[in-house]
Amino acid sequence: MADCPASAGRPRFDIADIVRQHRTALEAEQRLTPSQGRVLSAIALCRTAALGGHLDVCRSCGLERACFHSCCNRNCPKCQALAQERWIAARAERLLPVRHFHVVFTLPSELRTLARYRPRAIYGALFAAASATLLELGRTHLEAQLGVTMVLHTWTRDLHLHPHVHAIVTAGGQALDGSSWKPSSEKYLFTAKEIMGVLLRGKMMAALRALHRAGTFDGFDEFYDPEGFDRLMSQLAALSWVVFVKKPFGRVDHVLGYLGRYTHRVAIANSRLVDVTDQAVTFRTRNGETCTVTPVEFLRRFVQHVLPDRFHKIRHYGLYSTTAARPDGALDHARALLAAAPNSPAPPAAAKAAPPSWIELLRELTGRDVTRCPRCGGRLERLPIPRPRSRAPPLKLAS
Repeated sequence: MADCPASAGRPRFDIADIVRQHRTALEAEQRLTPSQGRVLSAIALCRTAALGGHLDVCRSCGLERACFHSCCNRNCPKCQALAQERWIAARAERLLPVRHFHVVFTLPSELRTLARYRPRAIYGALFAAASATLLELGRTHLEAQLGVTMVLHTWTRDLHLHPHVHAIVTAGGQALDGSSWKPSSEKYLFTAKEIMGVLLRGKMMAALRALHRAGTFDGFDEFYDPEGFDRLMSQLAALSWVVFVKKPFGRVDHVLGYLGRYTHRVAIANSRLVDVTDQAVTFRTRNGETCTVTPVEFLRRFVQHVLPDRFHKIRHYGLYSTTAARPDGALDHARALLAAAPNSPAPPAAAKAAPPSWIELLRELTGRDVTRCPRCGGRLERLPIPRPRSRAPPLKLAS
C-alpha cells in the first residue's frame, strides 16, 4: 500500500460509502466476478484504518492528524491522480515532438452483450483490430510507421456500457526504409478516413470468427441457436462502423495532458455525485444534466466497467511500442530524423531526472506539503497508528 492523501477539497459524497451500504443488496441480485468483488472491497477499505496508516503529529502546536493508506486500485476514484502524473512523466520521455491526431474506435452496440460475457476476448480483439487498422493505413497511405498509444474506455457519462478505444497517433511516421520522417497532412491523417471504419469492421469480424471457432463463446445464450453467430455476423457486416478523427494537437504538452486524463480516468469520480440517499444516487452526466438511479443500480452500472485482472487498458504500437522504445530502436531513430530535419521543433536531449516522490507530486498538484503542519507550518512527525479508528468500516465486508 502507498500513502496517497486526498486533495484538500474533498467531495461531499463518496462512492465508498455507497459500496459499504449497498454491496450486499447488489450481490443478492447478481453474481460478481472475482475481479469485481476485489475492486469493491478495495474501494470500501481505501483510506480507512483497515489498511493501516500513520499519525501526523506537530510538536509545535500539538496538532494530531490520522492518515490512512490508499488501496491504489486502478478502479478507485480516489487513487488515480498521482498515478496519472507518474504516467505522464514517464511517457514524456517517449513522445515524439510532432503533432498528434486523436482517433476514437467504437464497438457497435450489437456486441455489448458479448463484451459483458467475454470482456477479455472482445476488448483484446478491439485493440488488435484498431491498431492493425492504423498501422496498415500508415504503411499503405503514408509508406511510414506510425506511433500509436491507445486506451480503452467502456462507459458513457450515465455509466452504461459503451466500449471504445481512444488512440493518439503521430501525424506522420518514419519512412519504411528508415531514411526520413514522412509527415501527414496538417488537416487529416489519411486522405480517405472512411476506410478506417471498413478496415476495422473486417478485422474485428475476422477476430470474432476465430474466437468462435476456438470455443471462446461457448455457453453464450444467444449462440445456443446454431444460426445465432451467423446472424450476428450478418448484422455487423451491414453496419457502418464508427471511427472518429479529431483535429491534431498543436503541442506535445497538450497531448500529454489530454492523454493523461484519459489513461487514468475511472467510470465516475466522487466529484460527480450530486446527492446520495438510501433510496437514490444522483450524479452529473453532461451539459448540466443529471441521472438518478437506485444505489444498487448505480453499483451494478459501476462494476460492469471493472476490467479483468491483469488486462492492460493502455497499449502502445508502432514507434511507441516497447520494442521500438528500446535503446537505439526505431523510436530513437525517428527522433534523430526529426532532430536533423530543417526547422525541427525537437528539443535538445536533456539529462534524465530522477522521478519525483509522491510527496513532491502531491505538492505540485495541490499545493499541499504533507511534511508541514497545516496549522503552524512546523515539521510533522510521523507515528504509527496504535489501533484502528472506530469510524473505520469492518475489516471483513459482508459478501
